[in-house]
Amino acid sequence: MAVHTGPEPIMLKRADVMEKPAEETAVAKGTEAAVKGEAALKPEFITSKEKFHEFLDSEWQSLKGGENKVSDDPFQEPEIKKVKLDAEEINKGAKPDGKRLRGQNKSRPHKKPTSYDEKRLCASVIQGNRECPYGDKCHFYHDVAIYLANKPADIGERCHVFDTFGKCAYGLSCRFAKAHTTAELESAENADVAKSYEGRRPVRNSLSKELQNRLRKHSVAFNKSAEYLKTLNNNKDKKEQQGAADLPADSMTETKCESTDAETQVSSEEPSTVRTVGVLTDVDVIKLRACEKKQVDFRDKLYLAPLTTCGNLPFRRVCKRLGADITCGEMAMCTNLLQGQQSEWALLKRHESEDLFGVQVEGCFPDTMTRCAELINNNTEVDFVDINSGCPIDLVYKKGGGCGLMTRTRKFEQIIRGMNYVLDVPLTVKIRTGVQEKNNIAHKLIPEMKNWGVSMITLHGRSREQRYTKLADWDYITTCSKLASPIPLFGNGDILSYEDAMRAKETGVSGIMIARGALVKPWLFTEIKERRHWDISSAERLDILRDFTNYGLEHWGSDTRGVEKTRTFLLEWLSFMCRYIPVGLLERVPVKINERPPYYMGRNYLESLMASQNVGDWIRISEMLLGPVPPNFNFLPKHKANSYK
Repeated sequence: MAVHTGPEPIMLKRADVMEKPAEETAVAKGTEAAVKGEAALKPEFITSKEKFHEFLDSEWQSLKGGENKVSDDPFQEPEIKKVKLDAEEINKGAKPDGKRLRGQNKSRPHKKPTSYDEKRLCASVIQGNRECPYGDKCHFYHDVAIYLANKPADIGERCHVFDTFGKCAYGLSCRFAKAHTTAELESAENADVAKSYEGRRPVRNSLSKELQNRLRKHSVAFNKSAEYLKTLNNNKDKKEQQGAADLPADSMTETKCESTDAETQVSSEEPSTVRTVGVLTDVDVIKLRACEKKQVDFRDKLYLAPLTTCGNLPFRRVCKRLGADITCGEMAMCTNLLQGQQSEWALLKRHESEDLFGVQVEGCFPDTMTRCAELINNNTEVDFVDINSGCPIDLVYKKGGGCGLMTRTRKFEQIIRGMNYVLDVPLTVKIRTGVQEKNNIAHKLIPEMKNWGVSMITLHGRSREQRYTKLADWDYITTCSKLASPIPLFGNGDILSYEDAMRAKETGVSGIMIARGALVKPWLFTEIKERRHWDISSAERLDILRDFTNYGLEHWGSDTRGVEKTRTFLLEWLSFMCRYIPVGLLERVPVKINERPPYYMGRNYLESLMASQNVGDWIRISEMLLGPVPPNFNFLPKHKANSYK
């Protein structure tokens, strides 16, 4: 099926691409042994950087119709992508010691998806020529003929959204509009398919306008949170009256007892004032005990970590289909949720395929975190709520959140007890080994968290200082898993093969959380469950990427805005997926997560293209699935270590 328009559609040649052997790909046998930190590849596949890119460029031009047709191609790539930087230019901005720059690309271009669409069709026209509420002040097109004359060419002949739901809400603005547009320029509908979706909610936990307005006007009632916070204030007042000094850091027992008494006070002092109709039941007047809350069986599950940027809903759907048991939304800031920010609430969305789903929140104060938990409890469908106390980034840590909570134990306890008080679902916590590299503190916190009411703990086997520079400490995770019993403890760090997962299970952890491993190879969940190495073909990997783009069009939209948003998240994912080394090319398996490949040629052109760490080559892959990029398109990955331009 052709998914790329132009003089010679790329995907029509897919069979040829898959079968064509790599030419001039091998360096003579007897290549020097791989240096430390490099994966051991078979010598016949290793090549040089120059030959690698020369091969990719020449094959790409031949796929697009040859040199004589490129100049006539209306979808010619932007000039910036053809520039290949030599070593001197690449290292121009390097540090004095010669090492590559690392960390975030904080100065990278931030283009909004709307900037790729000069002028859109007005929603009043898309939704059936209803009257435009903005009248003459509207900046969008109302004349269909003028809009179609300026609209970019369609990407493909079939619309995934229309095929899935029986109708496309984007109508003429859809980039696949020909698939569902009648001769009268009206959007068609497949009644049978559309009927099957009546009453269904494929995506849940959306923020309603009514709730958003109430949050912005501060008119949402947080009754349970107020009760709990009142007890904290009462305890503080009592201490001030008694002239008590602040408790020392090691007297956690007294704090624990006071908080326990406070919770008992809250549940017994004030009877329910809610008016009821009919029989008054125990549920109306008695707060649920911890053992009566919703129970979740976490043990022996594969847990997809909450991944910032890449852990979006379409990516989670891909991982769910490939064997993930537990999924969790990206980290959401509690203050932004309480303010009703639409972008932050989007992180809480849940697809119907996610049968065991939680949300992760970040905050540093008991009042905001407790209110946020009550808001989530009353307005979303989740199976658990997770506290992020492992985030290492400065923005979060310096204000006392993320890893900072591990050193503020009194606040941490108040947050956990408060959230537990207002939630009807289990509360989980994700932590690191500590803040400093050689000063682990997780083993001191875990016994306390058991008493505070945590239902599950996830431990990342690195400190904040280490980030990802050293291997995870699984010996320490083993020690902590024994301390956590009988509460489940999940281990996290450096899982990239089923052997890694088997060794992790031998440590006694209740389950495994997978983060970067899922970004590099989302089929890792399948490998672990089937206990095998999957020498996945480049065609199968492209199918996984196609599934992601289809899910993205469902989630973000099939108009230009949605297509480019899907492309951006696809490129962010490819910045990790390019690290995957096919099993059939390795001299030994499994490869370790900290091992990087030398330049190598794949068994066909597509496999080589997917191995490139150049941004321009990732854009080429996106063009296979989402059509040509706009003329003003620009992209840099989130992290400097992931690519070069």
